[in-house]
Amino acid sequence: MSGTVVALYVAPEHHAPMEPRSSISVEAGRGVVGDRYFGTRHRHVTVQYAGDLDAAAADLGAPVEPAMTRRTVTVDEPGVRLQVGEVLLEVVRIAAPCKIMEDSIGPGGRVALRRRGGTAFRALSSGTIRLGDPVTLID
Repeated sequence: MSGTVVALYVAPEHHAPMEPRSSISVEAGRGVVGDRYFGTRHRHVTVQYAGDLDAAAADLGAPVEPAMTRRTVTVDEPGVRLQVGEVLLEVVRIAAPCKIMEDSIGPGGRVALRRRGGTAFRALSSGTIRLGDPVTLID
């Protein structure tokens, strides 16, 4: 499997609006520099699959943009251990959609993203992730 990074966002603090980025800096064991989860134990980088957003949009009958889900990286192919640009990521757990998505997406947003809410990853290496970077599934 290979794909590309199609969107990057950070929120500097909890409940702050997501801010688009052309690149993000990731520190191994700490996460995305400048993001609200930087330095947390396991939620270093959140990744979502663009196809899941399309499916949620079809269920809702309205667009679901990457920033609405509050995930950091949007890719066009899913995976378990990923090399994203310079950074090696490993799955920690599914990132369940939170109540905030009812505000950012609208009524039904949380339900439409159930089982499509993205994944929380642990950063195993440091580096930069840029829009358009390759995404490779590591066996």
